[in-house]
Formats: sequence, structure tokens, C-alpha cells
Amino acid sequence: MRPLAAWLLGAALLLLGNSAQADLQLRLKTEGLSPEQQHASQALLDEAMQALPPRFIEQLDRRIDVGWTDDMPHNAYGQASLVDELDLNRKLLAGLTDGSAATQKTHRPHGTVRREMLATVLHELTHIYDRSRLWPGAERTLIQRCSRQNSASGLIGLPDQCRGQTARRFTLSDDPRLLDLAGWPQYVGRRGEREQYNRQVARSPDIYETTNPKEFVAVNMEYFLLDPSYACRRPALYRYYQEHFGWAPKAKDTCTQSFAFLNAGNDFAKQPLGKVDPERVYAVDYLLAEANQNWVSRWGHSMLRLVICAPGRPRGPDCRLDLEQHLVLSYRAFVGDVQLSSWDGLVGKYPSRLFILPLAQVIDEYTKTELRSLASVPLNLSRNEIEEVVERAAEMHWSYDGNYYFLSNNCAVESLKLLRSGSNNAQLTGLDSIMPNGLLEVLKGRGLADTSVLDDPREALRLGYRFDSFRDRYQAMFEVLKKHLPIKQNSVEDWLSLSAAERRQWFGQADLRTSAALLLLEQASFRRQLLLAQDEVKQRYLGARDLQNGGMDKANKTLQEILANSGFLSRPAELLGSSGYGLPQPSEWQRLESESSLRQKQLQALTGDLDKEVRALLEPNRAAEIAANEANLKQLGEHLRALHRAAGGLELP
Repeated sequence: MRPLAAWLLGAALLLLGNSAQADLQLRLKTEGLSPEQQHASQALLDEAMQALPPRFIEQLDRRIDVGWTDDMPHNAYGQASLVDELDLNRKLLAGLTDGSAATQKTHRPHGTVRREMLATVLHELTHIYDRSRLWPGAERTLIQRCSRQNSASGLIGLPDQCRGQTARRFTLSDDPRLLDLAGWPQYVGRRGEREQYNRQVARSPDIYETTNPKEFVAVNMEYFLLDPSYACRRPALYRYYQEHFGWAPKAKDTCTQSFAFLNAGNDFAKQPLGKVDPERVYAVDYLLAEANQNWVSRWGHSMLRLVICAPGRPRGPDCRLDLEQHLVLSYRAFVGDVQLSSWDGLVGKYPSRLFILPLAQVIDEYTKTELRSLASVPLNLSRNEIEEVVERAAEMHWSYDGNYYFLSNNCAVESLKLLRSGSNNAQLTGLDSIMPNGLLEVLKGRGLADTSVLDDPREALRLGYRFDSFRDRYQAMFEVLKKHLPIKQNSVEDWLSLSAAERRQWFGQADLRTSAALLLLEQASFRRQLLLAQDEVKQRYLGARDLQNGGMDKANKTLQEILANSGFLSRPAELLGSSGYGLPQPSEWQRLESESSLRQKQLQALTGDLDKEVRALLEPNRAAEIAANEANLKQLGEHLRALHRAAGGLELP
């Protein structure tokens, strides 16, 4: 028994010893290094080991040899090989040894050469860790074959057919959740494929991260480990790394609860910088602008509505009444060209960006001007999913600059991708629709959208689940005219097609109620004339490059200035230049407020100039009709005030 017991004890001690040696070890290659160089190099490696997560060290159970080499480009810091070796650029060794690297500034993201060297070690170790998360036994060959095939075809991640053949564990760089957050979302309509280009290019700490998912993982590992503000600047990715490693480095004590955004409202007199607190968001609705007869609008327009509670109101259903607080997330093609071309939208010429708009403006835009109804359908999301969708929207607002494709990357596709990556709801993963009205149907089919709120039209209007097109209201006002005036027209469209002069002949015969109806319809006609004028200028003048017209050139220049100055509303990162990354922090808010206010004032001035210059470009008939429309509005206002005084009422404004 004693020999057996001794053997067992020896075996246990041997296993314990092997276990102790199983963790990651960084072995410095000392050949050719002076004692001072060895000491400085070892201090760098020790600091890297102290920064790494314990689980990282435990799972990367191998020895990695680290040495200095002259065989490296001048601007490179280091590189890991495929045989568990890490080489550093010998040109940096002198500065590390004499300490000057700790104070030597660099244009690279981490500030000093010493800090950049530390980040490089962590970056390259992450590549080794990412490669090392392989699969047991014969599965490894199968997965490697699938990966090579996928790489050869230019696809990101692993195809579904490979995932289905074995129960593999993901590396970091092809984990579906990481790819969603990093900027390689799943193609809508092409299950199993990932988008090829990362469009989250604004407010990046290092644009190299967008090269491919492997570099994204390594770059962000640097910031996760070294930047105390990473949790506040990239909160979703911070949580991802934290959950993966079951650990996180010390971060800032607290992050601000609110996210800054730029309100793209059309009131240029208001401060555009706003803040949204996810805690105050009661619900997220799928907001559908219903179709009309225009070719580009026949399937509707997808948006998301944030139902935000007024300050001081407890979160609950009553928050739906706080309409002035609600915001709309709307992916739109930002037209940086003065011409709007349907063909350009098909081929992806226009940038697709996330606009954040006041709900009131969206309601007016669709119901009054485009005569389209809006349906606001609550999404069945958990409390945590709601807050993370809001957080993700803020991240995309500051980072995303995509391409708009009418058939493959339109408003419905972008909204679905935002919901997927924000909520991480499994119900959304396999859901596909490229049409706005179709997306609502599939959301309903999955139990994710509660369309029952629309069953009672009157209640839906009262509670703000539906906003009706003003077409029905205009028709009702027209019926008032038909009842009190001997007009021959049979529909509101017929009435509005009359010239302003033809409509004016009836003003003198109108009583108080009929005059009010006439005023509302005249306002509708004026909006219609402005839309026609806008289209006329774009199509007939600004697209006519062969015309030699000084007035056109001046207006074209003003339009270009407006587009250049208004671009910040959809790509707000440009206001902060190259400083900082991720979500802007309170220390950056003052600059944002100052810069955005300055741009707004410029827009306000330019808009006034444009009105004068574009009117000079209109065909005489259009310009005369607009002027007559304005005269009608003035005359009706005076007529209404006179009737009101005659009836003994108070003076109208």
C-alpha cells in the first residue's frame, strides 16, 4: 500500500505542478540584451500580464516567447507569429530602456510610445488568444476547412452550414453577438451571411479596427484593458468583454445616465444638442408611415419611436401623452448632392444615416405635407431590451455612416438591424424583411409587435397609436365649403387644383366657419406649392448643368452650403473632429453645444438667403402662384378677424 500511496501522491504533485505551469507565460528572449534592456523589457511584459483578465491567462495555457527584431517596418510596433512568438520593433528598445518612451508623444491612439508598446503587447496576445479558441479532435479540421472556404468567398464569420455540423465554441472574432456590435451585422434577406464592410467609421479610437473582425477584437481589447472611460464610451462592447472574461478592469466610478444626440429638427432657432436618458424611455414603437402613390413611398417608411416620459412623471402608460418629449429614430438617405435621383438610391450613392427627430415634426411632415398616415405600434421588448436599444441608437447616431440602397439597405433593413443589435432578442435573429410594411407584418407574426392598439381607430387616434393623414380633414373642410358655397368641385383635390385667383373669388361670400375652412385649405395649397417649387428647382435648374445662369449658380452655391452645414445633423461626429471616440462624454458636451449652435445660426441665415434666391429661379407662373397663395392667406386672415369682430368676439392675433 505504501508504494501505491507514494505513487499517487507523486502523480498528484506532478499534476499540480503541470497545472501551475498551464497558465500563460511570457518568456523574454534575452540574447543580445544588456541588463538594462532586459529589465525594461521584463517590466513591460509584467505590466501586460497584470493588465490581462485572469481567465485570459488561464485559457491561453502556453509559453509565448517575446523578443526584439530589426526585421520590421519603421512604423510598426510588434507582431505575433503563428508559432506562439511575439516580436517587438528593436527601434523602440532604446526609448523603453532610458524611459523617454513614457513621455514621448505620438499621433497614435494611446498617446505615448510606452503606452503604445503596452497596447501592442496586449493587442498581439489577443490575436493569439483569439486563434487559440479551437475545437476538439476531428472537428478542428472540418471547421478550418469551412473557415477557409468562407474566407475565399469573401464572407465574414462562419456560414450556417458549418455551424450546423459541429457544436463548436466561437472565437471572439466570429461570435455573432460581437459581429453585431462591431459593425458586421447579418445581411437582411441573406441568412448566414455577414455584411462585408464595417460602416461604423465615425468616432473610432483607431480606424484600423474596421479592417476585419480579428483586428476589431484586438483593438478594442486594448481599450477595454487600458482606458478607464471605455465602459462609458462603448458600453455595449464593455459588457461583452466583461461577460466573456467574467472580469473587468477598474473603470470610471460612474457613467452619465444620459446620451447626447443632435436633434435634426427643422427649427433652426432651437439648440440642436439634446440628451436622452434610457430610464425615461417607457417604450419603443415601430413607427410606419403608410404608403402613398409616389414610387419611392409605395411600401411605406420604417422608423422607431421612443416614448419618453416628461421629467418628473413616473414611467408608465401616461408617458404616451407626453408627445413633446418623444423622439423618432429615422434612417434616411442623406442627399449631399442637390439632385435627388431614384437611380442613385438604387445603386447606393447616398449615405444612410440615423436622424433623430422630434415626433411633432415627423407627424407634420407625413400627415400634413405628404398626406400619409402614421401607425405607431408598441414593440414587446423587456425593460433591459428597451434601454439597450436606446443605447445602441445613440452609438449608431455617433458612429454609423452607411450606404442607402432602395432594395437592400433601406429604412426597414436599417431599423431591423438596429433592433437586432440593440436588443439581442433571439426572436429577431432569423427575421427578414426588406419592405417597411412587410416588416410590421413579420414583427406581428413573431409576437413582437402589438397591432391590437390599432383595432379601434378612434381610440388609436386618441391615445397616439395612429396619426391620420390630413387628407380626410381637408376633405371634411371641403364639405363645409360645398355646404355653404355654390362651388362646382366634388373633391378636395379638385379644389386645390384651382389657381389661387379662382379660389379667391369665393372668399367674400364665406361666413366665419366657412372662412376658417378656407384658411386651412389655403395653407394646404401653400405647402403643396412649396413642394412643387422645390421639385421644380431640383429637376429643371439644378440638374441642368449646361445652363449658364448666374442666379442658378448663386442658388446652387447656397444650397451646397446648406447641405454642407446641415450634414452635422446626421453625422454629428464631425463637430468633435478627431478628439475622443465612442459616445461623447460630459467633458465634450460644451464643445458640442457651442459648435452645433454656431452651425444652426449659419443654417438659419442661409435658409433666408435661399428663399429669395430660389424664388428668383422659379418659372414665372410658379412664382406668381406662390405669391398669389400668400396673398390669399393674408386676405383670409384679415377677413376672419373682421367677421370675428362683427360677431362681438375678442380681437384675433
